[in-house]
Amino acid sequence: MTKFMKVSLLAAASSLALATVAQAQDSIRFWTTEDQPERLARQEAMAADFTAETGVEVEVIPVSETDLGTRATAAFAAGDLPDVIYHTLQYALPWVEAGILDPDAASDVIEDLGEDTFAPGALSMAATPDGFASVPVDGWTQMIVYRADLFEENGLEAPTTYANVLAAIEALHNPPDMFGFVAATKVDENFMSQVLEHVFLANGVSPVGDDGFQELDEAATTEVLEFYRAIVEASPDGELFWQQSRELYFAGRAAMIIWSPFILDELAGLRDSAPPTITDDPTSAELASRTGIVTNFAGPSNPDGAAWADIRYFGITADADTDAAMDFVAYSMNEGYTATLSIAPEGKFPVRRGNEESPSAFTDAWAALDVGIDRRAPLGDLYPQEMIDEIVGGLDVAQRWGVSEGQLALASRIVNSQVINRLVREYIDGVRDASATVALMNEELARIE
Repeated sequence: MTKFMKVSLLAAASSLALATVAQAQDSIRFWTTEDQPERLARQEAMAADFTAETGVEVEVIPVSETDLGTRATAAFAAGDLPDVIYHTLQYALPWVEAGILDPDAASDVIEDLGEDTFAPGALSMAATPDGFASVPVDGWTQMIVYRADLFEENGLEAPTTYANVLAAIEALHNPPDMFGFVAATKVDENFMSQVLEHVFLANGVSPVGDDGFQELDEAATTEVLEFYRAIVEASPDGELFWQQSRELYFAGRAAMIIWSPFILDELAGLRDSAPPTITDDPTSAELASRTGIVTNFAGPSNPDGAAWADIRYFGITADADTDAAMDFVAYSMNEGYTATLSIAPEGKFPVRRGNEESPSAFTDAWAALDVGIDRRAPLGDLYPQEMIDEIVGGLDVAQRWGVSEGQLALASRIVNSQVINRLVREYIDGVRDASATVALMNEELARIE
């Protein structure tokens, strides 16, 4: 081989290597747990818009939510993490501690977009000592859904507190025609776990502290137990979960239920598989017009109350092409944010309200997005502005057990154990009194590591 040929081959190899590097820098991988075909198509369309804007290709990769943790751990070990991961709250801080996420990149994106444009609760859940683990994208708050028309007719205050709920039960409970509440009582359903955490949080009661498990305060926990027994006594008999609560409310036979916002389109008659039956027209929005919601709920020991929330985040990984990943996340939260929310508006409340030009730009755009399955309409056409404000405002004060203490993993294990569900149900069934129930909760929860 001549010297000239060797130089030519080396030059060609160098050019190929540079082209490969350039190609790598012009593309990123994005893992998303929104893996339903319609939702995936919307994300691919948004990614295509980003590519047209920046020239950076985005490979949108669906990952089952149940597989996300193990896949991320395996990819980290193999040095093959994607650039951006759409993930649930439970992974934010643990993934920073494990080295999977780059909190500096996330914090820079939030700072550039404007920290004050995000819902404080959504940010606080992912806060690190020096910034934020991930960029909050969307979320939803659990709601007390109630018959606002009946509350108004009877001069009742909205069910924002334990006391107001009990007063409404006293006035409206008239079984079998009208149940004051439909509370969750099926111990092995995650629905009961979510409802109970909401009710405990409302009264400022948590089983975790800064150092791990903390004993439940007997007085405040007794208030929780007595309140929950009261709403169960105002409910039908049986093993109750989300299905019965929705069916009874839709039939006009429940004054109050606790549910997620995914009920909002169904309330308005937009989904044939879950129609309101309060009128003869299953497509009617009549029930929606009679409904109010409460997101921030307070007990006697916690007058500020709390909103139980599920928040989702964009995590920029430690293996990312950082600049391209940051650009993609920033685009998804700014120019592309309305498209991001449009994936499922009824369950994707905007955690970013607006921008410097318009503080409510994204909230306004979200309220104009269509929701529904068999028929579609904007939330802003179905519900009044004060209800839209309540829906979005819950994210300002959003909470979950263990988040502020850095003990979310332990709190999740406590919830998943269903110990609290079981012992609350046994208290309601008269197996033991409140004092003994609190003592047994503390004894059993202390064993969970």
